[in-house]
Amino acid sequence: MFFISDDEQRRHRQRRQSLRRHAQRRHRHFYNAWPDWSFIQNFRSAPLQWRHERGIISIVTGLLALLALVVLPSWANVFGKAELPLGPSITLPLPAKVVDDRPTWQDDRLALINGNYTRLDESNLWTTVTVEQGQTLGTIFADIGINAKELASLLEQMQDARALTTLKPGERLGVKRMTDGRLAAIQYDADSSTRKVVEWHGERIKESTIERPIERRTHIASGEINSSLFAAAEDAGLSDDMVVELAKVFGYDIDMAQDLRKGDKFFVVYEASYRDGEPTAGGRILAATFFNRAKRFEAVGYQRPGGEFEYYDQSGRPLRKAFIRTPVEFSRISSRFTSARKHPVLGTVRAHRGVDYAAPTGTPIMAASNGRVISSGWQGGYGRTVVIDHGQGYTTLYGHMSRIAATKGARVRQGEIIGYVGMTGLASGPHLHYEFRVNGAHRDPLKVTMPPPERLPLSIMAQFSKAVKPPLQLLARLEGDFPTTVTAKR
Repeated sequence: MFFISDDEQRRHRQRRQSLRRHAQRRHRHFYNAWPDWSFIQNFRSAPLQWRHERGIISIVTGLLALLALVVLPSWANVFGKAELPLGPSITLPLPAKVVDDRPTWQDDRLALINGNYTRLDESNLWTTVTVEQGQTLGTIFADIGINAKELASLLEQMQDARALTTLKPGERLGVKRMTDGRLAAIQYDADSSTRKVVEWHGERIKESTIERPIERRTHIASGEINSSLFAAAEDAGLSDDMVVELAKVFGYDIDMAQDLRKGDKFFVVYEASYRDGEPTAGGRILAATFFNRAKRFEAVGYQRPGGEFEYYDQSGRPLRKAFIRTPVEFSRISSRFTSARKHPVLGTVRAHRGVDYAAPTGTPIMAASNGRVISSGWQGGYGRTVVIDHGQGYTTLYGHMSRIAATKGARVRQGEIIGYVGMTGLASGPHLHYEFRVNGAHRDPLKVTMPPPERLPLSIMAQFSKAVKPPLQLLARLEGDFPTTVTAKR
């Protein structure tokens, strides 16, 4: 046996205690952070103690369970697939599940509106359809869920079914259905002033007509010319038709092709037409003033009893002159009346006994005054030409037309379209060659003196003054407020 003396045992214990104290001093931060752990001098008599053992055991058990749930199935799949024997596969057909995304209600009152099934109630019984290019009445009704049998029965009973079958792109059709989805009524515009309504009453239909009255509103506008009349009128809110009308009103006194200057002003009181709250074609100028080169021109519209609507000055003298100085709208003068001009095609110097108005091909050409067409057709270097006899020795010639719209012997009125601008005959570009003759002698259309028209008779001057007073008052207020524009509704 190996015996250890008491002194050696004592020294051994002192060394171990010294080592423990040294370790405790060196790792003091560890023991402070984990107070549940401690060194005991005699481990056998006082073994190492673990205080929160239940909590630690619970955490470890949870981690092991998580590991078993995540890792073990993956291993099983890997090893299981490797061990499965390969064999023939069998495909079993399963019935396809039919998905009906149509909404369902207990009473099933459905209709196809804008591509969606919708439950019909009082808020959506009427559907408005705008006819598109290539659509027929059958495709329109099919698109909104009305069957061909209902359509055929409708057309069979209608008095004028052709009005429905000849709908044009852009026109609108109103369709009303019953709450069970069947056709109840339709609406469509028979013409510009009436609307047809066709309603089902049992197995028969009933047709009725709704009048669509024209509402006329009076507007006033003003503008100043900086680049062109069209640009200034557009800024003032005038339509193209109203600009053309304005040019016609003052066309007897102002040559819109050459007389306009920057700074010229215009003031207009005009009447516009509306149907169902939307603007429609039509309308006319009631009163207007035009300041050209600091000179004031005025016009007021008036319709004589049993006569036409015409324009006058405030004294009752008609603005309509015997002849229009510019028989083509919004053109420019490319060649004037002269005794010596180099011909653009022949290259020779010769007299130019008319005025050339350059304008795009197809621009309408108007008769300068009332008269009778004495020549219509091809005329040498003039190309397609129309000649009008206005009586009292006055005749006018219109050359180089692309198309003629007046036949020989026809009576024409001032402003009526007799042809269209072209470049037939000896012409280097599209234009109108316009000649003015008095007893066979050529005169300059821009300088010839026109006889003044007669004033209205005294018997209707009182009625005239009363009728033109409201638009003239609006016009005076507009001129005073320039450049402000307002709108007045009658």
